[in-house]
Amino acid sequence: MSDHWQYLLVLAACLAITAPLEVFGKGVYRQPRRLLKAILPAAAVFLVWDEVAVAAGVWSYDARYITGLSIPFRVPIEEVLFFLVIPLCALLTYNAVSTILDRLRRR
Repeated sequence: MSDHWQYLLVLAACLAITAPLEVFGKGVYRQPRRLLKAILPAAAVFLVWDEVAVAAGVWSYDARYITGLSIPFRVPIEEVLFFLVIPLCALLTYNAVSTILDRLRRR
């Protein structure tokens, strides 16, 4: 397997591991507008931040671990997905833990 897929595979693993958490509570995927409102503003800010850091030579991406696909401003597609996938996984985890703790408190 090529190393160029490693970043994407890690993101896919994060999604696969947290996807079953959707069964808890009101669900994250079942509220798409709320999900987008939670993720997109922060993702946009961090994408701009990444571009500024790359342009200034403060930050770079190891070409061995990315596919080479990028959006304008030289940000790899993996980085764009990172700012969407990781917050999504965090929301799934938070929702599940909150639901479980609420159920335990009611007992």
